[in-house]
Amino acid sequence: MATRRPTRRTLATVLAATTASLLLSACGDQTAAGQGIDGSGAGAGSGSGSAKSDAPLFAKLPADIRAAGVIKVGTDATYAPMEFVENGKIVGVDPDVAAALGKHLGVRFEFTSGTFDSLITSLNSGRQDIVMSSMNDTLARQQGLDDKGQKTGNGVDFVDYFVAGTVVYVQKGNPQQIRSIADLCGKKTAVQRGTIFEEAAKNRSKECEASGKPAIAIESFPTDAEAQTRVKAGGAVAGVNDYPVAAYLALKADGGNAFEVVGNQIEAGPFGIAVAKDNPELRDALKAALAACIADGSYQKALDKWGAGTGAVASANVNTGS
Repeated sequence: MATRRPTRRTLATVLAATTASLLLSACGDQTAAGQGIDGSGAGAGSGSGSAKSDAPLFAKLPADIRAAGVIKVGTDATYAPMEFVENGKIVGVDPDVAAALGKHLGVRFEFTSGTFDSLITSLNSGRQDIVMSSMNDTLARQQGLDDKGQKTGNGVDFVDYFVAGTVVYVQKGNPQQIRSIADLCGKKTAVQRGTIFEEAAKNRSKECEASGKPAIAIESFPTDAEAQTRVKAGGAVAGVNDYPVAAYLALKADGGNAFEVVGNQIEAGPFGIAVAKDNPELRDALKAALAACIADGSYQKALDKWGAGTGAVASANVNTGS
């Protein structure tokens, strides 16, 4: 299915509203487990809540979540500005969108950070109710397929809430004169394991070999912060990442002196809130809440706060990824 590409802006314009500092140190499983986010973005407790609420969409939630008053969220909080740790709390685009959803649903969203490639497993095991971690909605994830097309699980449903493409970032000054992902044949390239941009790098590597050029030397890391550090240190020529994250890096890391973005976005597609296939009631409640947030402007406000407004979706939809 075709997806919409976000409007281009200069890095300074896209991220002028961003105020939080970048974390380049790896966080992974060490980050703020169990951080609750209330309507103001402050941490909330993890205790159970009442089964009563005046919120307009509370009745749409599954009974167990209504009783608990909490939606447990799995995330990888190493991914500024989408989700990262600041002053001991998980903050960013996704927590702020979740807080807006929570006002319509009458429950809190509590974020717990883990490694990205373990998030769907934590969802399907029941440890989390949803995954909200800048996760691309893809047909393979919907169907529970690995990168070889083999069935590995039941798959998940996605409530799609953002659109972004993949882009290349390099050391400031671009010492290797990389112009786009097409220039990475035969070069060391850092990515985060289990991500859509790791897949993009693998696809480009196959194209390199098909044209008689050497494959991309892809280095995959458990966290995005580790991939960033590898590029910053010169161990990899480039990194591949989602556009809003790469743009944030270029503007904020070392005061804007560490990285720059090269080339245009490719393969723009939706980010989705992942929900277990056997929980359509929660999926539909989240979809209704997202539609309500789009209508009342709180969704756009949450994105604009972090300079991510160009990735906004116009309507709430399920499983639009391909």
